[in-house]
Amino acid sequence: MAFTLKEITEATGGKVIYGNHDAMLFTGVSIDSKTIRSGDLFVALKGERFDGHNFLMDALSAGSGALVSMPPVEPVKGKAIVYVKNSLKALQDLARYERMKRKISVIGVTGTNGKTTTKELIASILSVRYRVLKNSGNLNNHIGLPLSLLKIEDTQEFAVLEMGASLRGDIKELCDIAAPDFGVITNIGPGHLEGFGSIDTIRDTKLELLDAVNSIAVNADDLFLMEGVHARIKNLEEERKKVVTFGIDNKADVYARNILLGEGRSAFTLFLADGSSAEVAMDTGGRFNIYNALAAASVCNSFGVCISDIKEGIEAFKGVPMRLEIKGMFGATVISDVYNANPASMEEAVKELIRIRRRRAIAVLGDMLELGAYAEEAHRKLGKWLSSLGIDLFIAVGPMMSRAAEEFSAGRGRSVVAEDSVKARDILLGVCNEDDTILVKGSRGMNMEKVIEVYPGKSCNPVRSGELNAI
Repeated sequence: MAFTLKEITEATGGKVIYGNHDAMLFTGVSIDSKTIRSGDLFVALKGERFDGHNFLMDALSAGSGALVSMPPVEPVKGKAIVYVKNSLKALQDLARYERMKRKISVIGVTGTNGKTTTKELIASILSVRYRVLKNSGNLNNHIGLPLSLLKIEDTQEFAVLEMGASLRGDIKELCDIAAPDFGVITNIGPGHLEGFGSIDTIRDTKLELLDAVNSIAVNADDLFLMEGVHARIKNLEEERKKVVTFGIDNKADVYARNILLGEGRSAFTLFLADGSSAEVAMDTGGRFNIYNALAAASVCNSFGVCISDIKEGIEAFKGVPMRLEIKGMFGATVISDVYNANPASMEEAVKELIRIRRRRAIAVLGDMLELGAYAEEAHRKLGKWLSSLGIDLFIAVGPMMSRAAEEFSAGRGRSVVAEDSVKARDILLGVCNEDDTILVKGSRGMNMEKVIEVYPGKSCNPVRSGELNAI
């Protein structure tokens, strides 16, 4: 990627206050003065707790110019400064400008759970034949998505962009930037309720993606989602939308049969809408990861990718760090799913614990954050449910999860409350035995990865074992 000062001003409506139109060429964009490189354009963002303008001189010492909403007092020799009213809006406008000037198919991926894994699976399949851009990590918000999109290259044919949301209108904002051609909604569940207020608002927000695309892949087994899709399309009578469905239980265009699950592995027969099928083996466990693979297959087959390439791409995928990783700790099996948590993803992870347990089942669970007024109810509901599953020990981490522990103990389960993840680690190391199966999960802010640091700075080792079992 390379763009000129003239293109920056065309995209953002900004004014060049220092710099030469003809001589300046930029090869990257950065919002971090510590990592900026020669040729980069620094975008000075301003938030509630930070102001990039405070680091402008440091950024210009390494980079080639900056987008600012507060001009510097003096020019910096050999550097360009573009003044805009709002630097965040300018970043987004520049990303859209770069996207629209290229012939590239953009795929937007949203949903409550499985966004990152589905995005990675789509990219893995498409990469068999094409050059693909994807979000770095889960840079999926109003800042991360434009930064990812600004890494676009002329030779790339697809962009796969994860789209996250915590408020109504967030998906629409991201669609306005990325202009997606095809969408995916993995599922709808109670996540980020603190911002949304209700699960109906979550569904309405995710369905903003449907408004922006011509075609969309949706989960046929999520009846709440499907109800919203049908209602939304009915309200868009003037537009024709192509809807591709994927699923396991209900009738769908793309579906899985003959499912086998093991520890960190799975296999199934994949059936596509065009009538083709293939036996697929995945290096990830969990029934929900089969849904993610079906979502990815739905998208790619819609773009004409054949069954053999879809199989190759799925089987090349090795999972996403911190999500349902199977590890070993002193002879015990640990399910490490520590990236994030909400009621739906917590339920799926606990089901996996019960499914693969060998001897005792131990659940080490941290608070599910961002649930707002629903937080206590959600945690108490979880505790009651856990008490019915035969969990041998529940280590509850955090004030909300302690409410779950109360319900678990009321159901005659054995529970221990830990103040934080480090204390939980000490408790776990004191009680775990060989052949125990342990689930460690919680919201990102709970730092649950510290639970599996068997020694400070040294985590459990990845393992792969166990038979594949039919479900």
